[in-house]
Amino acid sequence: MAWTQHHRRGEILRDVIAEAGVRRDGLLPMDVAGVSEKFDDELDLLGAIQLRWHTRLAGHIERRLSEQPMDLESAVIDAWHAATDEMPGARQVLDHYRVHPTDERMRAVVERTISKEYVMLAVMAGQGRVADEFAAPLGAAIEARARALYFPGISVPEPSNLTLLDRIKAVLAA
Repeated sequence: MAWTQHHRRGEILRDVIAEAGVRRDGLLPMDVAGVSEKFDDELDLLGAIQLRWHTRLAGHIERRLSEQPMDLESAVIDAWHAATDEMPGARQVLDHYRVHPTDERMRAVVERTISKEYVMLAVMAGQGRVADEFAAPLGAAIEARARALYFPGISVPEPSNLTLLDRIKAVLAA
């Protein structure tokens, strides 16, 4: 794929993710201009969204781990929340096709990518190793905790950025 084609595919993917964020219905927005020209099918587009999500999540995990290296699981959960806040429509699309794949091929690919994401979550939370057979279930439990603790659109300011007034407001709000 030439650079211009790759760049154009990236632009269309950004448009797709933005449209998914607007629609918030969990369905792949196959009607976005350029999708049919740059993506082979729904699975190709879903894979691109999954890769973008994974990259964003991994970046947030790295950042959180550098900020709070003592509580690895909380850092991973905070990173999952941050990625979900940035890409809510993409997260809904991934969740929808996890439950409702269009065919057996999509189901197999989605299961494989979910398993790899679970392993990453467990490893980054210090609860497993890549080759560990228990890493995926541990990562699934971390994701379940992240989902249970997630409140869309509510972000907690970083502790280092809190002023005295911010702390007082937080106490009063609680």
